[in-house]
Amino acid sequence: MSEPELRRVDSRVVYRNRWMTVREDRVRRISGEDGLFGIVDKPDFSLIVPFDGERFHLVQQYRYPVDGRFWEFPQGSLEGEPDASPEAVATVELQQETGIIAGKLEPLGKLFQAYGYSNQGVHVFLATGLQEGEANPEAEEHGMINGSFSRRECEALIDEGSIADLATLAAFHLFDRHARRWGGDNVAGMQTSL
Repeated sequence: MSEPELRRVDSRVVYRNRWMTVREDRVRRISGEDGLFGIVDKPDFSLIVPFDGERFHLVQQYRYPVDGRFWEFPQGSLEGEPDASPEAVATVELQQETGIIAGKLEPLGKLFQAYGYSNQGVHVFLATGLQEGEANPEAEEHGMINGSFSRRECEALIDEGSIADLATLAAFHLFDRHARRWGGDNVAGMQTSL
């Protein structure tokens, strides 16, 4: 086994709240040089691509750090259940944010949100066999709205900057790869790429 490129020498927490911890790590490179990393520790989250065979179901909410409202796939984590499986998180988040219950959840992949400074991962799921119900958003999701869009409409939202979430954009790519692998260029009669 080879020696790691970076080894943590020391670590200290510089900030903590109920959603994240920010720590500062002193590291030593394989060359012997010292370095410093600021790391944001956040729990993984699940992102769900609800697809009914023709349309994608998205949510729009206000995102305070960037002072804007954007469309995105339903996503989140269960603050009170840090050990919940990604599938369980996906099931709860989909129902809370959209009211939709999925007949089937398929994992599309695991990505990292911003691995240059955070260890947070995102588990991406395709939800099919959708049954609509009543949404039950959390207090932090006040003002969230739902919508369903064709692929062409999603592309237009991306072009105009109304979809700007990196995880959502990456999930479209994972969806397309999945569709090509298992259904050719056509999934349930819907052309996946324009």
